[in-house]
Amino acid sequence: MNAPSGYVDLQVNGYADIDFNADELSAEHVAAVCQRLRAEGVAGILATVITDDLDAMCRRLANVCRVREADLTIATMIWGIHIEGPFLNEQPGYIGAHPAKSARPADVDSMKQLLDAAGGLTKMVTLAPERDADARVTKYLAGQGVRVSAGHCNPSIDELRAAIDAGLSLFTHLGNGCPGTLPRHDNIIQRALSLSDRLMFGFIVDGVHVPFVALGNYLKCCGLDRAFVVTDAICGAGLGPGEYTIGNLRVVVDENLATWSADRSHLMGSAGTMVRSAENLRQALGFNERQIRQLMIDNPRRIIDQL
Repeated sequence: MNAPSGYVDLQVNGYADIDFNADELSAEHVAAVCQRLRAEGVAGILATVITDDLDAMCRRLANVCRVREADLTIATMIWGIHIEGPFLNEQPGYIGAHPAKSARPADVDSMKQLLDAAGGLTKMVTLAPERDADARVTKYLAGQGVRVSAGHCNPSIDELRAAIDAGLSLFTHLGNGCPGTLPRHDNIIQRALSLSDRLMFGFIVDGVHVPFVALGNYLKCCGLDRAFVVTDAICGAGLGPGEYTIGNLRVVVDENLATWSADRSHLMGSAGTMVRSAENLRQALGFNERQIRQLMIDNPRRIIDQL
């Protein structure tokens, strides 16, 4: 992929008052956000569309395609689309910010509908392996050259291994998309990390989604060559505290830049930036510039370039 060097963020729901999950998108406004991202050292992103009913998701995917085609600035920043859902575990805690009523078992016909709406731009799909019977959708996506990532899920170790055998290669924001209280030993974080020789792991590096002490442990376990940083940014990212939206959901960003659901029961996306993530790696984890580049530029580019 011939693109400028800079941060690569594979999970961006929105940024600076733009929500990729809105029912309407202005090419002019999206271009302005892309210019801001470029000024902040970001080379490319995957615009992320989250769970809703299929028609709404298809409409939003088509909107991203439309604005990308309308402006070269957008086309050079949005390298593709990340579809997160709707084939997720609907149980409380695992579903996270996604509307549980719209979560559904995976099926190939629905996946084809989403891919068609995304106009060939889909680079990554997050799904729950336990919601994908016989890993049929995982096999289909892998055959189409789309990266398949486990997330918002609670598969058994056997289900996770079977999904990997079918083409699963990533794990979306490890340590999130699961309940705040888990079984002490047999839980999805431990199962996923036990297969770190076969998966790459995304991490949100804001100190809110995963405390830095735990993040450091996870990175040591999987190794820096098997990890990458995402922001999971929503439209409030880069704007500070306030009330924002992702799709039809309201999000409150507090003074610590934690992004809460309206009832403060769970986190919803992030208000973080790649610049802040890099600084957190330096200050909280003591990483050097080579390590930061590996996590925030080299590894995510390798994920996309290997498609």
